[in-house]
Formats: sequence, structure tokens, C-alpha cells
Amino acid sequence: MGKSLDKQPATPESVWAILQEVSQLQKETDRSMKETDRRMKELQKTVGSLSNNQGSFAEEYFFNSFENGKRNFFGEKFDEISKNLTHFWQGLKDEYDIVLYNHTSVALIEVKYKAHKNDIPDVLKKAGTFRILFPNYKDFKIYLGLASLSFYPELEQECIEQGIAVIKQVGDSVVINDSNLKVF
Repeated sequence: MGKSLDKQPATPESVWAILQEVSQLQKETDRSMKETDRRMKELQKTVGSLSNNQGSFAEEYFFNSFENGKRNFFGEKFDEISKNLTHFWQGLKDEYDIVLYNHTSVALIEVKYKAHKNDIPDVLKKAGTFRILFPNYKDFKIYLGLASLSFYPELEQECIEQGIAVIKQVGDSVVINDSNLKVF
């Protein structure tokens, strides 16, 4: 494009040459953008896989802890355990990471690798959707818990104020704070 900057009058040939150069630059830009898009998609897959792996690790950790003896809490003993329980009914769908059962109560545990305050509304709605999706348990007491490998103090306090059990890893143990637990 060096010629286009000269102070010579434009000719049809010089305009045509400039248009060809612009067209070539546009093609190169398009190729570069496509390559950038491809790389971004790969990065998103990688980050998504990493995030999913962390979530799966947390679910497996807490499920194994409950399955191997941590079933006495909320003042009750739970006999059965399920994980990744998903149900659909009349357009309503929900998934329950860990569900503990006995003859009168159900504990619904939402598991996060790193919990956030914005997870609390999702945890609170679980009791209502569970009663609708599983009507055989409509008269059972329902307890809610948020399990995470990482909590910050404000989140713990908010869970306690909302009546949700805080379930976290401390060293090699699972610690449950159910001091202000509510029946939902």
C-alpha cells in the first residue's frame, strides 16, 4: 500500500491495486479472526472441563464421606443415600447432588467446589421442587445443606441464618454446622 500514500492523482489502475490490497488484508483478518475463535473455543472447553472436574471431585468427596459414616446429623440418622438424582415432571426439572433418606426425613445437599452467596437461593428452592417432583415425600421433613470445599465467613453466616447446614472440609474431616437448621 506504499503507492496509495503517494501524492499522485488516482488512476483506475491505482484504485484497483488499492482495492486488491484491502481485499487481501480483509481475507487475512478473517483468517486470523477464525483462528482466534477456534482457540477461544478450545480454551472454553479446557476451562469448562477443569471446572466440571472440580465439581465432580467435590461431589465425590462429600458423597463418599456421607456414604462411609457421616449419616448422623441434623439430629437424625439417615439410612439411604443417592447422588445426582434428577427428575422431570410437567415441565419442572431439578437435580439433587446428594439425597439422604430415612422413614421420616430427607436431607438435600447441594455440593459446590467453591460456594458463593448466590448459591443460597438455589439451595432454598430445592425443598419445594423436591416435594413436587417426589410426592411420596411430601409429608417428610426436609433439611437443606450446602457442602463445599471452600467457604467464606459471610457465606457461612448467611447459610446459618437461612437454616441451611454448612458442610465443609476441614483437614481430613467433614465438619457439619447444623446449629440453626430449619425444617423445610
